[in-house]
Amino acid sequence: MANAEKVTAVAELTDKFRSSGGAVLTEYRGLTVAQLSELRGALRGNATFSVAKNTLTKIAAREAGLDSEIQSLLVGPSAIAFVDGDIAQAAKGLLDFAKAHPLLVIKGGVLDGKTLTPAEVGKLADLEPREVLLAKLAGAMKASMSNAAATFNALPTQMALLADALRAKVEAGAGAEASTAEASTAEASTAEASTAEAPAAEAAEADSAAQAAE
Repeated sequence: MANAEKVTAVAELTDKFRSSGGAVLTEYRGLTVAQLSELRGALRGNATFSVAKNTLTKIAAREAGLDSEIQSLLVGPSAIAFVDGDIAQAAKGLLDFAKAHPLLVIKGGVLDGKTLTPAEVGKLADLEPREVLLAKLAGAMKASMSNAAATFNALPTQMALLADALRAKVEAGAGAEASTAEASTAEASTAEASTAEAPAAEAAEADSAAQAAE
């Protein structure tokens, strides 16, 4: 490969590493051209399958800032599935093809700058499709919004009930205070009457004593 072709290949790989949501590295030794075409068709819409020399891939990974994540996976003939769609569907496509064609070996990958083991790639394949997850998320958000709306709608009624309860409590308290005040007024009047009657009784007794002395 001429130097110009190598530079172009490295630039393309670097761009794919940077722009892809993730990358899964595989060993494809023994697969025919027809089988590789079949694999590319199975991944279409979710990933692009690229065969590249390890030396060029290492340079591209280094320039994309993924040198440490990719370095250990570049052993033997390598091909990379660059994910540009649903990561779960891409992983499922690779694993299903590997089951039918054991010559395709999943070596690992990288997702959001983190290294993935073959087992972790398998777990990605078990995830539900993006559309299903988004639908569930939308349903959960709709339910939450409905619950919030019901709560907000109930607030005016609850506030009205609370206001009525407070009003009744205030009125009851005012009535009790009025009764207490009336009772206090009555006691005061009785005491004043008793105080006024005592001097009158004493005066009457004094008049009676004076008349007896005469």
